[in-house]
Amino acid sequence: MENFKIEVDSDGVALVTFDVPGRSMNTLTASVIKEIGDVVDRIKSDEAIKGAVITSGKTTGFCAGADLGELGGSGGLGGGKPGEEGLKAAFEAGFALNKAFRALETCGKPVAAAINGLAMGGGLEITLACHYRVVADNPKIQLALPEAKVGLLPGAGGTQRLPRLMGVMAAAPYLLEGKSMKPAEALANKVVHEVVPADQVVEAAKTWVKTKGDPVALWDKKEFKLPGGGPYTPTGSQVFVMGNAMLRKQTYGNYPAQLNIMKAVYEGTQVPFDAALRIETRYFLKTMMTPQAKGMIRTLFLSLQELGKGSGRPANVPHYDVKKVAVLGAGMMGAGIAYVQAMAGIESVLIDQTQEAADKGKSYAEGLVKKAVSRGKMTAEKGEAILALITPTTDYSLVKGSDLVVEAVFENRDVKAEVTKKAEAELAETAIFGSNTSTLPITGLSKASVRPASFIGIHFFSPVDKMGLVEIIMGEQTSQEALAKSIDYVLKIKKTPIVVNDSRGFYTSRCFGTFVQEGLEMLADGIAPAIIDNVGRATGMPRGPLEMNDDVALDLGYKVTQQTKKDLGDKFEDRPFAPIIEKMVVELQRFGRKNGKGFYDYPENGPKVLWKGLSDLAPVKIADADQALIHEIRTRLLYRQAVEAARCFEEGVIVDPREADVGAILGWGFAPWTGGPISLIDGVGAKAFVETCDALAQKYGKRFAPPALLREMAEKGETFYGRFGVKAQAAA
Repeated sequence: MENFKIEVDSDGVALVTFDVPGRSMNTLTASVIKEIGDVVDRIKSDEAIKGAVITSGKTTGFCAGADLGELGGSGGLGGGKPGEEGLKAAFEAGFALNKAFRALETCGKPVAAAINGLAMGGGLEITLACHYRVVADNPKIQLALPEAKVGLLPGAGGTQRLPRLMGVMAAAPYLLEGKSMKPAEALANKVVHEVVPADQVVEAAKTWVKTKGDPVALWDKKEFKLPGGGPYTPTGSQVFVMGNAMLRKQTYGNYPAQLNIMKAVYEGTQVPFDAALRIETRYFLKTMMTPQAKGMIRTLFLSLQELGKGSGRPANVPHYDVKKVAVLGAGMMGAGIAYVQAMAGIESVLIDQTQEAADKGKSYAEGLVKKAVSRGKMTAEKGEAILALITPTTDYSLVKGSDLVVEAVFENRDVKAEVTKKAEAELAETAIFGSNTSTLPITGLSKASVRPASFIGIHFFSPVDKMGLVEIIMGEQTSQEALAKSIDYVLKIKKTPIVVNDSRGFYTSRCFGTFVQEGLEMLADGIAPAIIDNVGRATGMPRGPLEMNDDVALDLGYKVTQQTKKDLGDKFEDRPFAPIIEKMVVELQRFGRKNGKGFYDYPENGPKVLWKGLSDLAPVKIADADQALIHEIRTRLLYRQAVEAARCFEEGVIVDPREADVGAILGWGFAPWTGGPISLIDGVGAKAFVETCDALAQKYGKRFAPPALLREMAEKGETFYGRFGVKAQAAA
């Protein structure tokens, strides 16, 4: 066998070591699944084997679960066979892992799992199919079934074994949210039997096999009862009634995986265990075939992994190790950038106009470090070392020796030009200058630079310490060397880079802006604010458009609009909602969450409430919403963003669908269930998407009009991933 090694000791205990060659982490590939059957046959048939212990030969962990690359690229489990034959083939392929694990569980000999590292998804499910579980006493170890996070459900017994171990109610967050357990928590939940020092895991598992080994699983014993009761017991019925209500509240029906998990648990806990596994497989296949699962697997796992490794980096430029960075501007953004740099071991010079402002910027990092130390996530010594890397100052001479500069001052062209000149006077030829602008075109900003080839956009998202995306913007003269160096920097600070070309608002700000603006269009149309935001959240966006306006800050949006109006002149088009925003910002000083008043009021004690005066500025004409209106609002909010993403492709602002989808979800929280705006279009189909956009354009205006590229794709039956994806680019 290639992936497993079996050693039988003098007591007849077989140590089965799981070690996939050529990989840093064990995953359940097709060859592994086949070999599990061979392992079971050996344990079952070899009379010298009295029992077995399964462990990992990797220091990185036990098993990370199914190989989603294999799963995502399988092209369908039915193998393209038609009708009944295809369904049967799909079920057999989907049931393969369940079949293998069940064979292990019923092999007639005691099997223990010695879990020496993280066990995720199918990696945890194989241990649940063992009769006994011992895990290393290491709080960094995670045990989880995270499939729901990528639009799937646990398909190797997880929806059936976990509730039978800990009860349906207790298991729900681990199944529906993909929540992870540390060893101590797993022990308390009765998911594992022992927690022992790391060097004793295998020995403890062997001891159980030799002294107490029981080859029959709990649920195969006649006296077994489901903890907490099943669906038709008084307690159990309440779990499902309340669970369905909570699920609807949290997912708005957008995620088939969560609903199918609930169905699999509900149905599976009422039947014998073998039937329960078949039920799980049917729901697994049903979920896997949904556009949501396909889009989420591709974007949130495969594409995210590829981009996180720097797949868009020019290959012919040597690696650039960034050791010192100067950050210009010590506001929230600059302070956050300095913090993540220091966390990555980068010396950071934090510059502002006054020492007081610079010190305040460093205090942001001090607060985060203090919190981490108090929670035991960082030692005091490490915290001090991190803070020592940040130097707050007003002195531009300290820029000298920096490998890179990140400018994070106000969105004002003149201010940016001034600090650019000051910093560049101290920079070496090899260094890169990056602007953190979120809207102003990089080519225009680079005119203040004496080295435009080394000038690039490096757009962070707030709060920097929590947001995982960085948008890198290429100006007209930006070199491939500058791009490569910037990607190296972003990867070093553990962020995911996407690369876009220059335009006003670039990709993320431009598309995100359409979401908040469409909410404002609805407000100006007379739709009640509560309806706008409630439906906005129901689309899967993190907040409604009016809430999001408040979070971003109304005055910031107003300033950007004024700068855009100045830049575009007669080409600028005022919108019906413009007077509302101007009155709120200029006259009423309602800036949003940051000063406690925007579309909502933010009392110090209590939840936010819609501002009562809003109806005076935007009289309500539509106070009730039927299903047709809800559907239309939902479509307007999602399609307005998606059609803008399509325009970005047509204009060459973005060229890789992976970056468009990952950037949308990580950057502004585009509804994750879609897989991103490009996956949304591909999932609906270009033809159907264009037809809907044409109808919306006729009713609401040209902002919904599909670009020529989309019309062409609709005629040819093309998809974005088919036309612009990695495979298409490689073939070109």
